[in-house]
Amino acid sequence: MSKQFWKGSALLAPVPAALVTCGTPDAPNVLTVGWTGIVCTRPPMTYISVRPERYSHDIIMKNGEFVINLTTESMCRETDLCGVKSGKDTDKFALCGFTPVQAHEVDAPLIEQCPVCLECRVTEHKLLGSHTMFLAEIVGVDADEQFIDGKGRLDLRKCGLMAYAHGEYFALGRKLGDFGFSVRKKKKRIRK
Repeated sequence: MSKQFWKGSALLAPVPAALVTCGTPDAPNVLTVGWTGIVCTRPPMTYISVRPERYSHDIIMKNGEFVINLTTESMCRETDLCGVKSGKDTDKFALCGFTPVQAHEVDAPLIEQCPVCLECRVTEHKLLGSHTMFLAEIVGVDADEQFIDGKGRLDLRKCGLMAYAHGEYFALGRKLGDFGFSVRKKKKRIRK
């Protein structure tokens, strides 16, 4: 197999097609973010990258808080819309039929329709060229009870989450394994 070489580009995918909320429940705003991920587990840390000309950039800069709301297949159109419309002149919550809900740890609202919401508090920010990276601690997670199994675990397979890859939206497929499955010892069957 041969590979074709291209100059460096933002081609790490898939990533969550996340709706980031900022502001307050009385004055909420939402934008679509494809540049996000986990950077640390203890403490739980994430980041989002936002262009400085985006309406939400100054809100996040001023308030130092945001919520990452994970989206579902059924929210694809609304997720895209929140990435191309500006909150400066559009109430995207009303336009998309989203319900802002008061978060537990931050003033920024979460979206009721999203199955998982990560409440984040900015710890630092850095202009990296076209985007400002907001590094944040995840101070709370809000998970929809309908996706929590009998053992108290979040069953992400039932959420119908959506991913973003190089300008396109995708439904997530079937589960292939879980962390450590490749080295886990098989349980011996007891014969009677």
